[in-house]
Amino acid sequence: MKDSTTDIKERESSEEPLQPERIDLGSFTRPRKRVFIFLLLATSLLLLGVAFLLWWVPYVGLANIHTSVPVILAFLLGCVVLVSLGAVLTLVFTIIRGKNLFFNRRIRGVVIRVLFPLLVGVGRCFGIRKSEIRRSFVAINNQLVMAEAKKVQPEQMLILLPHCLQNHDCAVRITGDVHNCKSCGKCKIKNLAALSEKYHVHVAVATGGTLARKIVVEKRPRIIIAVACERDLTSGIQDAYPIPVFGVFNQRPFGPCYDTDVNIDLVEKGLKTFLSN
Repeated sequence: MKDSTTDIKERESSEEPLQPERIDLGSFTRPRKRVFIFLLLATSLLLLGVAFLLWWVPYVGLANIHTSVPVILAFLLGCVVLVSLGAVLTLVFTIIRGKNLFFNRRIRGVVIRVLFPLLVGVGRCFGIRKSEIRRSFVAINNQLVMAEAKKVQPEQMLILLPHCLQNHDCAVRITGDVHNCKSCGKCKIKNLAALSEKYHVHVAVATGGTLARKIVVEKRPRIIIAVACERDLTSGIQDAYPIPVFGVFNQRPFGPCYDTDVNIDLVEKGLKTFLSN
């Protein structure tokens, strides 16, 4: 997944390693929902206010043209508001219940393509850090992917890893083939390669967004389990759409992009969730 040195200071000051007390995909997404839902409802109220202004301002002048024009405009704007609120409520209930309601794939697309950029701007107005919004976005995306519950064959799944999981002292090149790992145990690449062999799924290491996209095109997976930081997971989920991406936050005991770690049990839990056998 892609990265940029311009966000290093932001990461160092705001990001924390994710260390869940128990391995549970549901609990993994639960702590971050409130931020996304809050911004979603705040945005809906903002749109409602804008719709009211768009109706009220012409109401003063349009009545001079014809008395029915303000009523017609109010009806049209009311329909737009009702459709928008209906979509928002459907998304909120999908998140809360964890079940696929109506058009889940389309909802996931709206969240990825439209709502996330919009909510980032709204979040700034409330003083919410971008890194926190990214965490919430990834958690909501994971909830929608799990609600869709797509089952795939092992050859249709891809585990995509960042190169920073490899120990910085290691001289073995694993970007081309993770199974070149010598299993020294200094990093979790050994464990992830073992998971790949155990479940017969593809695993690859990407040094950036361009290589990650190339790997996805070559492997053509139907679902991806991606390990990365908040920023890279967010951009990766957007780049990979409509392919479902289940994101697992890496752990950064030494800071970003340096000897990072990952919860192996959580990755394996994801494999068991989406594999058909």
